[in-house]
Amino acid sequence: MSAYHTPVLLQESITALDIREDGVYVDATFGGGGHSREILRHLGPKGRLIAFDKDREALANAPDDARLTVVHSDYRFVHHFVRYYGYAAVDGILADLGVSSHQFDTEERGFSFRFENAPLDMRMNADAPLCAADIVNSYSGEDLEKILRLYGEVEGSRRVAELMVSARERSPLKTTDDLGRALAPVLPKFLEHKYLAKIYQALRIEVNGEMTSLEGFMKGAIRSLGQGARLAIITYHSLEDRIVKTAIREGSQEGLLQRVNKKPILPAEEEIASNTRARSAKLRVAERQ
Repeated sequence: MSAYHTPVLLQESITALDIREDGVYVDATFGGGGHSREILRHLGPKGRLIAFDKDREALANAPDDARLTVVHSDYRFVHHFVRYYGYAAVDGILADLGVSSHQFDTEERGFSFRFENAPLDMRMNADAPLCAADIVNSYSGEDLEKILRLYGEVEGSRRVAELMVSARERSPLKTTDDLGRALAPVLPKFLEHKYLAKIYQALRIEVNGEMTSLEGFMKGAIRSLGQGARLAIITYHSLEDRIVKTAIREGSQEGLLQRVNKKPILPAEEEIASNTRARSAKLRVAERQ
């Protein structure tokens, strides 16, 4: 399954869950299934795993295992589905946030600017009505500036928004090339990729409602955990890490959670060398009280 997606911090996250053979667990972001398969290897015949993903392509890779239930849904609804499947609580929840390697590497999904003339899509759920092209062609300049600033921390976000609006007045921005040409005047020399990465991150987050989903997920996950159950979350950028850290801190203040690791667990140099996506990963772990 490494061809689809290489799981990050695999052993560290499995260790963090402290899996019981007969326990009930949730993989909130199935992706390539690497974490799910490892959880299943630690479960006995009575153990159960519920796996979520908004991407049907991801769930198509799910193993044929009677202990596994796959859910094509936003993970913000985790508590709803835990109760729907008859569980009062679960023994652990894992989430590996962000975009899968497969999504980044599939040209027609439009997640990466490295492909020429790829569609501006970026939807994790192909059934969703809003894509990146809709945003760059219909959002006001003020709204574009806001999402670029908040979700991408893009320097000069107002100028970037102005260039998008100006370019679309001549012709709709439909592809990665269209967007690249529109933004050419502000792309810093030798740092074009880093700058574009921030812009694409902002658009992707808006397309998929990632911050809203994460906030809803954290609330639902805490509600779904039984006493002593573990919550393990892998983040990749400061925006999502801030939401996770804040939710764990507030849960601790309310007496619901206790941090297992005061500082986030980071990938080893060997993992980063073999999988560059792991470079920015942070694993935070908490236990339900």
